[in-house]
Amino acid sequence: MTHSEKHRPQIVVGLVATPPDHPARVAARLTADLAGGLLDRVNADVRWTVREGWGEVAPRRDGGVEALLDDLARRRAEDQWDVAICLTDLPLHVERVPLVAQTSARRRVAVVSLPALGLRQLRAARAAVPDLVSRLLSDASDQRVPRAGWASAEMASRVPAVHRMVGEADAGERSYVASRFIGRVRLLTGMVRANRPGRALLGLSKLLVGAFGTAAFALTTDTIWQMGDALGGLRLAVIMLLGLSALVAWLIVAHDLWEKPTRETPNELARLFNLGTILTLTLATVLSYVVLFVGTVLVGALLIDTSVLEQTLQRPVDLTDYLTLAWITSSLATVGGAIGSGLENEETVRAAAYGYHPEPDGWRDENVGQPRSRR
Repeated sequence: MTHSEKHRPQIVVGLVATPPDHPARVAARLTADLAGGLLDRVNADVRWTVREGWGEVAPRRDGGVEALLDDLARRRAEDQWDVAICLTDLPLHVERVPLVAQTSARRRVAVVSLPALGLRQLRAARAAVPDLVSRLLSDASDQRVPRAGWASAEMASRVPAVHRMVGEADAGERSYVASRFIGRVRLLTGMVRANRPGRALLGLSKLLVGAFGTAAFALTTDTIWQMGDALGGLRLAVIMLLGLSALVAWLIVAHDLWEKPTRETPNELARLFNLGTILTLTLATVLSYVVLFVGTVLVGALLIDTSVLEQTLQRPVDLTDYLTLAWITSSLATVGGAIGSGLENEETVRAAAYGYHPEPDGWRDENVGQPRSRR
């Protein structure tokens, strides 16, 4: 640190992730370049220090954003940060529209709902957080930064998820909300992104192996060949949709993934959690079906000679016949896989539930030294 840097005023920004899984990964990547973004966009004459944290700020379902801001304010005061920003994967709402961010100059804290940012959450957070820090310090009349002169429309231009600002701007209580329709679509896609469908797909690996074995066995029976030839595209599509729906439904029921409304989880939040779970599992099962279909096509081409298939169907065959055969075989094998999905590892399947947060490796409760379980 140079002599001039030592004499610059320091501002400490706390970046809190709750719960400590997806938000913590976003926070870790954001921390690496946040100080530089604050230098460029807020004040180059300040020595910015960014500190990460998690654990003490719980994802408050029942109290809404105000309770979350209160928790964050206590954490800020305890750690002696100048301002604190919380990144959460909770879907938050204000006036029945998705809430992207909330600032409180009185508490000197802000919360950002990552799902409301959509698919490109890290990029959107990099654009939003410096503006939120600037607005907090300006509304709190902090003399170390110039008073922010930009309007909410400028933040909306940097962060597409932000549609408008509501709340008591004069009091420093600002809510940056999304649009009613596009904002809800972006929120749902962001929830699926935060829920990591790839993790759910890996959790279904045993199911996929079992379904592939079922498909390989079914390919050896000429009854399946004749069924595939007799059924039209519409009926094959219905069978496929029924198989995928049965798999998703069975996973939810067998592993108790359905979020029930409680005093801690309001009806609207429970509905969002369940929709996020359904979309995550649907995406994972569709991807697994594509993998199964491609594998079945390859196995069918290796196992079934064209002359044998022509003799059974009593007509010339081409590539579309092998694709049709793989289609019906994959669909029937998916139904069989749904029955065997109860053999999947409980933790990997439950991770697909949006309201369930498995602890990341190495995270421990600082008070008791044991892993914390959240639900």
